[in-house]
Amino acid sequence: MLLKDVRWKKFKIVEILGNSNNSKAYHSENLKFSIQNEKGIPYITRTNLNNGFFSIVKYDDYKINPANTITLGAENAKYFYQPYPYITGNKMYYYNSKKINKYSGLFITECLNDSIKNCGFGYGMGLTGTRSDTRNFMLPINDNDEPDFEFMEQYIKNILFKEINDIKEYCKSVILNINNKSIPNLSEKNWKAFNINYIFPYIQRGKRLKKGDHKIGNIPYVSSTMMNNGVDNFIGNKEGKRFDNCITIANSGSVGASFYHQYEFIGSDHITAFKNEKFNKYIYLFLTTIVSRISDKYSFNREINDFRISNEKVLLPVNEDGNPDYEYMEQYVKNIMHYQYTKYLNFLED
Repeated sequence: MLLKDVRWKKFKIVEILGNSNNSKAYHSENLKFSIQNEKGIPYITRTNLNNGFFSIVKYDDYKINPANTITLGAENAKYFYQPYPYITGNKMYYYNSKKINKYSGLFITECLNDSIKNCGFGYGMGLTGTRSDTRNFMLPINDNDEPDFEFMEQYIKNILFKEINDIKEYCKSVILNINNKSIPNLSEKNWKAFNINYIFPYIQRGKRLKKGDHKIGNIPYVSSTMMNNGVDNFIGNKEGKRFDNCITIANSGSVGASFYHQYEFIGSDHITAFKNEKFNKYIYLFLTTIVSRISDKYSFNREINDFRISNEKVLLPVNEDGNPDYEYMEQYVKNIMHYQYTKYLNFLED
């Protein structure tokens, strides 16, 4: 059944989810973040991206919020369904209702977000838990004019089933199109230092575009965030410095955070773009990790300016002639991708 084929009714949020709960605030500077595969607990903050997820923090004596709840950030005014126990940053709230499960919770979360579109909530007027509780939102109903949780659950299950199958097909296509070859380990290669401007003939900083001047659109806006491949927003501005098929490095904020972008984007003045027309995505992905190591020399108080970048050097694996071994870099990344996509596929098919 389609959404347009069911009946809908208005409910107060508190009627369905109960009263909101204030979440204990934990500030990032006081947390110890997990590294690599260390176990920990999700840290949820006021962001519109990535389900509110910021990072994994090491276990400690936290007041942990329960799984199967819906979070709300006051200033970003965004609801997210949380399937796992978690802690949060400042000005966060959550709903803990026994009426919902993973699937109906995801459905209701989208209905909640739809109900606050263009309502003016945000950094100027925070959507607190109290304000949220008394708001109205629409839900599909059954023959008794009650929320149709069964429909919500099945609707989301149908979407997930399709998406999982799409991901499986994508994984299969990636695996088929990448040749996995035996190559030396990184430790078996000779390495040599090269100037950044020798590797990348095109190095250019982005251009400042004030947040208040952002227009609604679908062009990625890349800034100094270390999350979401550096994408801070999606905008529709015609002005701004545009880049594509390149690496960016954050020169302030999350200094040294580096990402590869194979799409067109607008870059802020907090990033610098590195480009070489001869590189493909596999070479770029290898170099992204290498470039990110520059971050060890910088911090929030020591930014990467144009002069410093032009004098930076990076270590690269070399061939028998002492030149950067781009063929090796390409195959190294292909091997990793072949392994990872095979792993994803096996997980989805279990």
